[in-house]
Amino acid sequence: MRLLSRVLVILVVCLIAMALPAVPAQAQCGGPFIELYPSSGVPGTEVAVNGQDFYAGKYVDIYYAGTIVATGRTNIKGDFTILFTVPEGYKGAYQVHAKVGADVGYDTADAVFTVKPGLTVSPQKGPVGTTVTVEGRGFAKNEGGIELEYYLNGSYETVEGNILADAKGNWETSFPIPPSTRGEHKLDAEGSVSRLYEVEDATFEVTPEISIDKSSGSVGDNITMTGGRFAANERDIQILFDGEAVVTDIRADDTGYWEENFQVPEMPTGEYSVTAEGERTQDIGELSFEIEPDIVLSPDEGHVGTDLTVTGHGFATNEDVNIMYDDSQVATTEPNDQGSFEVSFLVPASKYGERLVTAGYAAENEASAIFTMESDPPPIPEPISPADGGRVGLRGKVKPTFEWSEVSDDSGVRYRLQIATSANFTASSVIVSVTDLTEASYTMTEALPYGTYYWIVQAVDGAENESGWTAAHSFRVGLLPLWGFIAAIVAAVVLLGALIRFLLRRRIYYY
Repeated sequence: MRLLSRVLVILVVCLIAMALPAVPAQAQCGGPFIELYPSSGVPGTEVAVNGQDFYAGKYVDIYYAGTIVATGRTNIKGDFTILFTVPEGYKGAYQVHAKVGADVGYDTADAVFTVKPGLTVSPQKGPVGTTVTVEGRGFAKNEGGIELEYYLNGSYETVEGNILADAKGNWETSFPIPPSTRGEHKLDAEGSVSRLYEVEDATFEVTPEISIDKSSGSVGDNITMTGGRFAANERDIQILFDGEAVVTDIRADDTGYWEENFQVPEMPTGEYSVTAEGERTQDIGELSFEIEPDIVLSPDEGHVGTDLTVTGHGFATNEDVNIMYDDSQVATTEPNDQGSFEVSFLVPASKYGERLVTAGYAAENEASAIFTMESDPPPIPEPISPADGGRVGLRGKVKPTFEWSEVSDDSGVRYRLQIATSANFTASSVIVSVTDLTEASYTMTEALPYGTYYWIVQAVDGAENESGWTAAHSFRVGLLPLWGFIAAIVAAVVLLGALIRFLLRRRIYYY
């Protein structure tokens, strides 16, 4: 009779369980059992395995399709809750098995988890044009003919087709979000086996969008930002650069569109966030803008000795900046807290044309600008002495002094002098060539022998601009060559002797 009572009690309990609404897992009557929550979902779903009436204080192994996926331990009542993540797999039913070890044997129980297809999208929000990646999981094995649908304007539109799942029911594809209204849009899919209603859909949120026409630039650059899908006629929109408002009181049109310019604020080099927000539109994605070092020269052209000022922006605040003129360092300075500086130097002697001025402290963080060195040649000097066709000394071995008119130039002047034995100044005829003369005269250090010579002079400024050469002027060294001078002396002595003899004879005759 007692045995019959127990059987009736168990039977009543089971009937009551059958009469209750469907539960997320199967329960067993009269012994250890497990239930799953949830009992269906896409691969990657986290499932809680709740077990009751097992051996107390024992280890538990959870199997999914015959493979251990989690372990745990029962409490003093023989109950447990263990979590596991559903592995990849195609759609269908999979056995979940719990096994509890004991000295005298094992307690086991089973339940069924149903894999169904579903989608995930990454990223989950962004402006129109965002390229998203959609992953399908839990579709039928090698299922073909899968079409990806995007909910737009009150119906689904196919954005990708002919997708093929692999042997585990997985697939992946990417596409840009088409023009859409602001807010959430569903993504769904169906194939040759999986129906649209079976697939767990995903959602992409179209957010207000902003864009800028440059992603990098220098302090003071003019940047244009545009905004779209803001609220219609929204007021008090502002542009934020590194969290600080640079433009305020912007108003969108009746479509939520606006456009505004701003200048890059004075800040050190680096990456900064740029965004916008309005009266009703908040939490818009951020754009990145890189401030790059930049320098400005004042003046940007001139002559040797010009007082040149270099103004720099967008430099690091913790390092000295070296100023280079061509390849020579001409100054060093330290930027202020905003990464800016101003330093001056005198332009050194350098060749005419474009000269490179660089400011920096590392090859990857420097700025440069061009200083244009003047290219006007100085005037041509005027030869003074020796005069053209003139004569120097009575005989050879003379060290003549050459003089010419001084000329002036903003870049400073030096002179070149050449002396030759022919008027065409061939390489073989030039006997003296002197450069870098700072005075408008030159005295030879070696004597010139008797003969006829030619000389020319040229002015060269500090920017290497050259005047033309003067016309060749000739001069003669000495009256006679040495042998002629000796012969003249001998002849004079002979004549003098003859004259004396003549006078002596005449005197004797009168007496």
